[in-house]
Amino acid sequence: MAIRKIVVQGDDILTKVCRPVTDFNKRLHDLLDDMVETLTEVGGAGLAAPQVGILRRAVIVMDDDDTPIELVNPEIVSSSGEQRSPEGCLSIPGKFGLVTRPSVVKVRAQDRNGQWFEVEREDYTARCFCHELEHLDGHLYTEHIDRFLTDEEVEAYYEAQEKEDE
Repeated sequence: MAIRKIVVQGDDILTKVCRPVTDFNKRLHDLLDDMVETLTEVGGAGLAAPQVGILRRAVIVMDDDDTPIELVNPEIVSSSGEQRSPEGCLSIPGKFGLVTRPSVVKVRAQDRNGQWFEVEREDYTARCFCHELEHLDGHLYTEHIDRFLTDEEVEAYYEAQEKEDE
């Protein structure tokens, strides 16, 4: 396994549509393992293959218990509800903007061996599914924001959320 370099905004690869994965082989397994290791190293919530320079439809999203969910050739099959909160991206370091996403998302995908499965998650993980799958079609969360938030606005948002959760 290896830590891969994360591509940042400005690199054309982030605007390209990824090709489907057709070979479920050691090369794919190594990519997924490297993506998990990279994501763990940087403390992120999700990572799409184009963010490490690979134009394939593969995504890693960390579940609520920090278990990686590997999604190959994923597609959203249903979504419901609505949530609005600050969102950032490893490819746009240090920047956040308010984004509205569904609060429940079901994804159909293949695992590393090509077997189809469905996974449904709520709240933060649902947000991550949407965010990462957009990368596979060459889109960034910045397409959904009016402006970037200041550090103070992000901090105030999360402080208010903590008070609500008490």
